[in-house]
Amino acid sequence: MVNIDTIALEVIRSQLTRIAEDMGIVLRNTAYSPNIKERIDCSAAVFGPDGQMLAQAEHIPVHLGSMPASVAAVIDVMGTEPTPGEHFAVNDPFKGGTHLNDLTLVRPVYVDSRLVAWVANRAHHADVGGEAPGSMPAHATRVEQEGIVVSPMKAVAAGRWLEPFLEPFLDATRTPAERLGDLSAQLGANEAGAFRLETLITNVGTREFSRMTTELLDYGERRMRAAITGLPDGEASFTDFMEWQGDHVPISVDLAVDGDQISADFSRSAPQVQGNINAVRAVTWSCMSFAIRVATDPSIPATGGANRPLELITKPGTITDAQAPVAVAAGNVETSQRIADVLLGALATFAPDRVPAASQGTMNNVLIGNDGFAYYETVAGGQGGRPGRRGQSGIQTGMTNTKNTPITSLSTHYPFTVTRYTLRDGSGGDGQYPGGDGIERAITFAEDAVVSLMGERRSIAPWGLAGGGNGALGEDWLIRANGSREQLPGKCTVEVSAGDELVVLTPGGGGWGRAT
Repeated sequence: MVNIDTIALEVIRSQLTRIAEDMGIVLRNTAYSPNIKERIDCSAAVFGPDGQMLAQAEHIPVHLGSMPASVAAVIDVMGTEPTPGEHFAVNDPFKGGTHLNDLTLVRPVYVDSRLVAWVANRAHHADVGGEAPGSMPAHATRVEQEGIVVSPMKAVAAGRWLEPFLEPFLDATRTPAERLGDLSAQLGANEAGAFRLETLITNVGTREFSRMTTELLDYGERRMRAAITGLPDGEASFTDFMEWQGDHVPISVDLAVDGDQISADFSRSAPQVQGNINAVRAVTWSCMSFAIRVATDPSIPATGGANRPLELITKPGTITDAQAPVAVAAGNVETSQRIADVLLGALATFAPDRVPAASQGTMNNVLIGNDGFAYYETVAGGQGGRPGRRGQSGIQTGMTNTKNTPITSLSTHYPFTVTRYTLRDGSGGDGQYPGGDGIERAITFAEDAVVSLMGERRSIAPWGLAGGGNGALGEDWLIRANGSREQLPGKCTVEVSAGDELVVLTPGGGGWGRAT
C-alpha cells in the first residue's frame, strides 16, 4: 500500500468523478434521441490501464456495475496496446455486454506514448434491428432476434467511423439517422473524457497518477471491508420470482457474511428459459455491487477496489448466468430488478435498519414503433418504505436511474400523445412507513404501430418488510378505438391502430413496519 495524503486522494477521486460526469453531460447534450438526451438512458466511467474502474458518474446502476466487463472484453480481444485515438464497440451480452440495446464505446487514453487509462460510456439505443420496433420482442428466444450483435471490435480510427462496424449497425436499425446521431454523441463523450483525463495526468505526472489511483483502489477496498465488518457474521437465503408465461421462475440467493467478506451464491436459481428474461453474469454482478452498497455504506467510492471483498457464485446456464444464444433483452431491465430484490431481502437479515421493503421491482418498459420511428421508455413506480421514512412515489428505483420523457417532447417526436399521467393513489403498501405510489400513464395513438411491453410485478406483488403490507400489482390495458378493453400480459408484443389507447398502471412499493 502506498501512502498518499488523504486530501490529495479526495481531490483525485473528485476529479475523476467529475470527468465521468462531464462525459455524461456531453453525451446527453449532443444525443439525437429523446431516450438519451431527455431520459438520460446512458452512463459513463473512467478505468485504469488494466480495466479496473476508477470512478463513475451517478448514472444507471445496471450499466455501471456491468461496464467493467465490457472494458475487460475489449482488452481481451484488442490487447493492451491499441492505437491512440481508437474506439471500440461492444453490445454482445455474452462477450462483455448486457443486452443489445446498450452499446458501449471504449477508448484508450495515452500520455507520452504510454497507455494510462480507459474511458467508456454506454447508451441505450432505442432500436437495434430486433424483430419488433425497440428491439425487445416478447416472443424472442434467441439473442439474434433482438437485433444486431456487436462483439468487441474496432469502431473508430483516425477520427472516422469504420465501415465494418458502422454500416451493419445502421443497416439493421429502423432509425439510422437517430442511431448515427447517438453514436456521434458517444464518440464525443469519450473524446471529451479522454482530453480531460490527459490534461489531469499530464499535470499530475504519470507516475504520481499511477500511485494515486493504486491508493484509490486500495482505499475503496478498505472502506468496503470496514463496512462489511460492521455486519454480523452469518448466512441468509432469499427467494423471489420472475413472471414468465403464467409461471413463476425462482431466483434464489444464499448470502454469507464472513468477517470482511461477502459471498452471494445464485446456483439454486432456475435454469435459463426459452425467452428473454435471462440475465448474463455481468448483470448479476452489477446487482450485487448495488445491493451491498445500499445495505452497508452508499458513500463508498464505486471503484474496482470496493468490489474486491465481494464474491459472486453463479451456475452457468441459469437465469442469473445465461449462456448463448438465449434471448436476454429483459434480463437487463427486468431480471436485474428481481436479482436486486433478492439480494436486499437476504441483506435485511444483516442490516434490518438499512434495507427497505421491495420497491416496484420493474422498469415497466414500453416500446412503440413502426418502420418510421422507435420509442422507448421506462415508467416509474413506488419506492419501498424505509426504516424511518415512507417510500417515494412515482420514482425510478433499483437498477435504473433515468428520468421520464416530457410529454411535450413525446408529441413533438412521435405519432402519439400522453393523455393521462398521474400518481396511482393508494397503490403503496401499508405500514409504519408506507410504500410509495405507482403511476398511471395513458397513451393515445395517432397511427398504426407495434407495442412491446416488458413489465414485472403483475402477479407477484412487491413485498413489505418488518410487517409492512405489499404494494399493489401493476396492470396494463389496451382500450381500442371502438371502446373494447383488454388487459394485456406484462410481457407482450401487440399491434395497435390509430385511436387506440394504452394504459400502464405501475406497481406501488411495499410498506415497512406494521401499521399502528
